[in-house]
Amino acid sequence: MFLILALVLVLAWLGGFVMFHVAGFFIHILLILAVISVIMHFVRGAASRA
Repeated sequence: MFLILALVLVLAWLGGFVMFHVAGFFIHILLILAVISVIMHFVRGAASRA
């Protein structure tokens, strides 16, 4: 689930970066959320396998 969320957020970030370069601050927040989502995916995945 977190991996899909990260993919959606990265795609939204890329689309927003290309289309709405003016709103850079909010677009980079999407990238930060995507990175956090990927990290949470791997942390929770490693914890469930242990």
